[in-house]
Amino acid sequence: MSETTDLIAEMGARARAAAAELAFASQERKYAALIGAAQAVWDRRQAILDANCEDLAAAGAKGLSAAMTDRLSLDDGRLRGIVDGLRTVAEQKDPVGQVIAEWDMPSGLNIRRVRTPLGVVGVIYESRPNVTADAGALCLKAGNAVILRAGSESFHSSTAIHECMVAGLRGAGLPEAAIQLVPTRDRAAVGAMLRAVGLIDVIVPRGGKGLVGLVQTEARVPVFAHLEGICHVYADRDADLEKARRVVLNAKTRRTGVCGAAECLLIDWRFYTQHGPVLIEDLLAAGVEVRTEGELLKVKGTVKAAPEDFGREFLDRIIAARLVDGVDEAIAHIRKYGSQHTEAILTENDATAERFFTQLDSAILMRNASTQFADGGEFGMGAEIGIATGKLHARGPVGAEQLTSFKYLVTGDGTVRP
Repeated sequence: MSETTDLIAEMGARARAAAAELAFASQERKYAALIGAAQAVWDRRQAILDANCEDLAAAGAKGLSAAMTDRLSLDDGRLRGIVDGLRTVAEQKDPVGQVIAEWDMPSGLNIRRVRTPLGVVGVIYESRPNVTADAGALCLKAGNAVILRAGSESFHSSTAIHECMVAGLRGAGLPEAAIQLVPTRDRAAVGAMLRAVGLIDVIVPRGGKGLVGLVQTEARVPVFAHLEGICHVYADRDADLEKARRVVLNAKTRRTGVCGAAECLLIDWRFYTQHGPVLIEDLLAAGVEVRTEGELLKVKGTVKAAPEDFGREFLDRIIAARLVDGVDEAIAHIRKYGSQHTEAILTENDATAERFFTQLDSAILMRNASTQFADGGEFGMGAEIGIATGKLHARGPVGAEQLTSFKYLVTGDGTVRP
């Protein structure tokens, strides 16, 4: 076995021991750990920002894209967001032990289905150092130990934030191995985690198509993942113009490097006939490159789309756009090109909105709201460990509740089966 494989095995063994203790840790101790971590992040914010500067300098030397650099960057506002996220998770109801369902059988048995931790979660992520706090907090809240493997781009920032998480655990008297950060940039650590059957119970990848595809292909343990965030916004013929203008611009430009950023705009022909190219012009005025076809190419400043631009995650100030004939054509387009992440419809017609919601099966469907709300924090979860687009176990924002499984508690009274 290689040194890296040995390292992951050692971390896995420590994590399993910590998970056994966390499974019955009190709500109060977990709360104290998270509040302590939040305070440590704020108290040590200058050290975290200094570490982030090291990462940003290295990213600049590598020629990292503007969108990726934005994902990596921290400032006082984003650190305050991390602190607020930790506090929100701390205040949430503890999912461990919650009774999901309870019933009595004619045999005399009482049966309860209750939430229980998954065990050990492995999180592999790239350039977003806030994942260190989000994943650590949510796993702890759900009674899981976690092994974090940060990308080389965010290594210094993630290390500084991880130290704050450990400080919270230490102050609450919980095992420090509950939240571990892989202390090497060696890419072999990713492979070792993916093969850690019996040590890691589930892997959560947070990153681009290359990372997530690798994980889904090579993992020997279960995976919560989404491959891409190819999010669509459809402006229906019954859309309110001013609402549509606000939502489309926000969905694309608020932050272009997040998985909830809109990557394709679909415009109903009747909306376009009535209002003209205003949605396209708004995007162009905001510095967005609009790749399109047909009638929309007549709009000054647009560029011809290549076939592969529909169904592409740009993660940049680029969007694909197409005219469609009604909601059914929009649905057909999304089914063909989407990644089942997040789609939005802009309409004042209840029946059309209901058809959109019923006919599509993406993890998140929205009406008259920006796709940038595809975020666990905005869903009231405090934070998220990722957006899952699969259909087994977890789907959509993965918060503390989604990081639990369940078990059945069956009580009888000397009951025997005839």
